[in-house]
Amino acid sequence: MTIRVLVLGATGFLGRRLVGALAASDWAQPLAASRGAGRAGLPGALALDATDAAALGTALQQVDAVINAVAGQPATIAASAQALRSALDRRGQPALPLVHFSSMAVYGSAAGTIDESCPFGSDTSPYGQAKVAAEQRLGDYAGCVTLRPGCIYGGGSPQWSTRIAQLLRAHRIGDLGAAGDGCSNLVHVDDVVQATLAALRLPAAAGQAYNLAMAQAPSWNEYFIAYARALRATPVQRIGARRLALETRLLAPALKIAEIAGRRIGLRTPPPVPPSLARLWQDSPRLDSTRAQRTFALRWTPLQAALDREAST
Repeated sequence: MTIRVLVLGATGFLGRRLVGALAASDWAQPLAASRGAGRAGLPGALALDATDAAALGTALQQVDAVINAVAGQPATIAASAQALRSALDRRGQPALPLVHFSSMAVYGSAAGTIDESCPFGSDTSPYGQAKVAAEQRLGDYAGCVTLRPGCIYGGGSPQWSTRIAQLLRAHRIGDLGAAGDGCSNLVHVDDVVQATLAALRLPAAAGQAYNLAMAQAPSWNEYFIAYARALRATPVQRIGARRLALETRLLAPALKIAEIAGRRIGLRTPPPVPPSLARLWQDSPRLDSTRAQRTFALRWTPLQAALDREAST
């Protein structure tokens, strides 16, 4: 039997991959929803504001399951979760299968190895706070599976593949020494898609949160060095503390302003390296994804194979 799946945030990087995988399956038909869905050429496109509870309620009457992959500003993430829960509650029973995308950001500055029993951090970023608020609104919905991915790379990931490649090719990052010793918590986009589709078809998974990061994820230094070699962006630069401070404290604000201005006129600018990114590279905890690996029978994409594919595109 074919089920119809409403994908919220369908025009984002992850949303597009989820829509494609559902469309390619023999058991699901996606309804690709976002404000710009009609212009994106996605299958089952539905122009929809994810913060509009009434519009969501109408859409829910047409589907058998929901994926909430809304990204963007913290206010949008929190407001869309509120609207979705309101629409789901008004729809009533039986509960729809729901896969909700949270983030490792909900753990804040927690250290060490973290499984899903770790409490929400009290010192999270505005993005992390929005993800916490979204989980608190949706996590206790009867059909909800909550996924907390680490850093999603591969498949042209704008944040953890494309941007990193640009920085490596420009020799602005490389071997960061102690500043790159944090765990990368990488998870390939194909593995995230695999977990999502499995969650939709596994009712017993509902009511739980699941970390998503590859087993034995490399440190950031190991990732940068391996990726630089795959890109042939060698020799790999050793970036000292002084040079990294120059990037984060002096260059980053100027490049961020240029990025915003360039976006308005269609001009591409070099990516900034904000202090928050440098902190992540140095102090990231390690996500324990044992629960997800067992529940969804995941086989993590090998890092080197993924980097070789990424470098060849």
